[in-house]
Amino acid sequence: MTLASRSFRRAVLLTAAVAAIFAFGCKKPPKAPPPVTAPPPPPPAAPTVTLSANPSSIASGDSSTLSWTSTNATSVSIAPGVGTVVAEGNTRVTPSDSTTYTITATGPGGTANANTRVTVAAPPPPQPKAGPTPDEIWLKEVQDAYFDFNKADLRSDAREALSHTANYLRNYPQVKVTIEGHCDERGSTEYNLGLGDRRANATKNYLVSLGISADRINTVSYGKEKPFCMESNEDCWQRNRRGHFVKAN
Repeated sequence: MTLASRSFRRAVLLTAAVAAIFAFGCKKPPKAPPPVTAPPPPPPAAPTVTLSANPSSIASGDSSTLSWTSTNATSVSIAPGVGTVVAEGNTRVTPSDSTTYTITATGPGGTANANTRVTVAAPPPPQPKAGPTPDEIWLKEVQDAYFDFNKADLRSDAREALSHTANYLRNYPQVKVTIEGHCDERGSTEYNLGLGDRRANATKNYLVSLGISADRINTVSYGKEKPFCMESNEDCWQRNRRGHFVKAN
């Protein structure tokens, strides 16, 4: 190879090297990719809450059960009268009047409410007391007249008893009566029939003197034939000596 050829070759290589260096030095470095930004966290979930009453209608003095559930809540309360409660549960309430209960659930995502109503039925009006029956009034207000042994005249206690009987007959003018004359076991049957008759008539006459019409009063004597007490002592005999009233209609 000649000197000129070697010089040309060296010049070409030098030129290529310079061009390569120039090209490498002028090329811009690549840009770095932008940093990756993480997406924002999702907002906190909103609370949910439910509330129910069983039964929803009660009588005064009875109880109802409140039941509830909640989610996403950090505090739960029920008003009125219950206060702070757990996230899910139940409790008994006994309102004196109809009441609307409100549950409030609060958490990072906000507040939620729910309502339920417990209706308290008004107590029924008191039933009027049943009055006494006609027979009960008769037994309470109609009083017999009692007599001493072998007597047909009215004692003071007999007059007082007949005053009560007369009041009854005035209040119930439709009622007619029969007065039975009774005696104790002593004495003959015939004597006691007569004595019983005098006792019945003495009782009737006193009622008539108090204003009771005679046509409302009949008399009959049973003497000693229908005793009220069967023992042979003074207490029993006294119970048998009387003018006794029975309804005649």
